[in-house]
Amino acid sequence: MITLKGEHIFLRALEPEDLELIFSIENNETFWEISNTQTPYSRYMIKQYLDQAHKDIFEVKQLRLVISNYDREAMGLIDIFDYDFKNARAGVGILIKDENNRSRGYGKEALKILMNYCFSHLNLHQLYCNVSEDNEASLKLFASLGFRKVGLKRDWNRTEGYFKNEYMFQFIDS
Repeated sequence: MITLKGEHIFLRALEPEDLELIFSIENNETFWEISNTQTPYSRYMIKQYLDQAHKDIFEVKQLRLVISNYDREAMGLIDIFDYDFKNARAGVGILIKDENNRSRGYGKEALKILMNYCFSHLNLHQLYCNVSEDNEASLKLFASLGFRKVGLKRDWNRTEGYFKNEYMFQFIDS
């Protein structure tokens, strides 16, 4: 699908071979704050998830894609969640797994590709995301692609014994 291809990366569906990638991301405690995870996942649970990943976004209300370079190296994940057909909107989340691949434009390219897919194939009217106030890279990423900060949720997430604010961003397709 040409829509899911960019200059340096492409987005692809999950494969059974992605079990170790998902396992390493979901069980990396440094990412738990972003995903609001509190407990680890077993390989068995992730295998069951991968076995169901083929289901249609209209049925499960979410879609997880792998961000891959053209050497077929999985670099991260990008998600559509809370897909709302009636109101033509969905949430989006992104994670570049390795620090050495961050701040190199891969996340921006992946998000641009996903936005194009959402607006041209899913006929969405808007995307939204939630970003912790101290996640400078994500704040910069979403703003750079036209997402607007539309709200502040005070003391929204508890992390290591204290609360952090979270911003809500929206992108409305015109």
